[in-house]
Amino acid sequence: ERLSAEQGRILDVTSLITRVEVRGGAGSGKTWLAVEQARRLARQGKRVALICYSRGLSQWMQRRVATFDHREQPAYVGTFHGIGQEWGAPEGSDDDSNFWEVELPEIMLDLAGKQATGDLYDAIVIDEAQDFADLWWPVVMEALKYEDDGLYVFSDEGQRVFSRFGGPPADLVTLVLDQNLRNTKQISSTFSSMAPNKMRISQHDGPEVRFVPCDWEQAIEHADDVVEQLLEEGWQPSDLALVATGPRHPEQKARQGDGWQAYWDSFWDKDQVFYGHVMGFKGLERPAVVLALNEQPDRERAMERLYVGLSRARDLLVVCGDPEHIEAVGGPAVLKKIKGNP
Repeated sequence: ERLSAEQGRILDVTSLITRVEVRGGAGSGKTWLAVEQARRLARQGKRVALICYSRGLSQWMQRRVATFDHREQPAYVGTFHGIGQEWGAPEGSDDDSNFWEVELPEIMLDLAGKQATGDLYDAIVIDEAQDFADLWWPVVMEALKYEDDGLYVFSDEGQRVFSRFGGPPADLVTLVLDQNLRNTKQISSTFSSMAPNKMRISQHDGPEVRFVPCDWEQAIEHADDVVEQLLEEGWQPSDLALVATGPRHPEQKARQGDGWQAYWDSFWDKDQVFYGHVMGFKGLERPAVVLALNEQPDRERAMERLYVGLSRARDLLVVCGDPEHIEAVGGPAVLKKIKGNP
């Protein structure tokens, strides 16, 4: 809960300027800082939107903000697309990617121009901004009351796991976070060589990373075995997440069959291990993560998925996958650290 010295300096700067992009690698505290930035702006009496792309991350932010004094709560906390639904945009099918990527943003841009000024925002804070497509940024700018109002963007190019490219159509002052705050030194050393910017590795000590070599087809099966082993070792279900890089785990599919809200509610269920995918687990974490590298070789953005997956665990990381795949995607240094070689 305490600010690092680096985070404190960032917030000092953002109190003086209104157009900022904060870049930082996985584990650098971007999400925590984005929420804190939104809280400080709301405390000043500004009408603030705190947004991201992921449903899971948006739910985490909503729960976090709910603990704030009402005077510090942003006016809107949720997904980018959720703003459109608040404006009266239609709800689309989860299977219709063109609706979410193209049609809804175009509808939102039209709706933004029809909103009363008082229903727009004095400042917008965006977490995981690398997920935003070009078509989304004009909507963001139109959602501001005035064209020079506050825009605070938090991003990590290394976590660009979606095939979207875009950036804010505004000049932003760039600030950089380079200290890992989340992971133990054993975990942070596995992915530090993959980060877009050089990161200072955490000095927090923890257990060695565990590696289960296997073919990608068997990664889920081995990951299931590891989860059972960790439960027998005394880990609580709520401490654990099994995160896949390829096809979703059958348990994830079953829970999503009950709807997205029910699925993400399981993330907070103290009696359940969470089953997720790197695409939806960005910005989130667990004390222990079992990473199943179950994607076929040669898929696009495999490096970004590996980078995200390795960085989700705070204390214990277990990797189930093909060593040749890891070396091809992340490089020899990543494989060496995962296997426990200094």
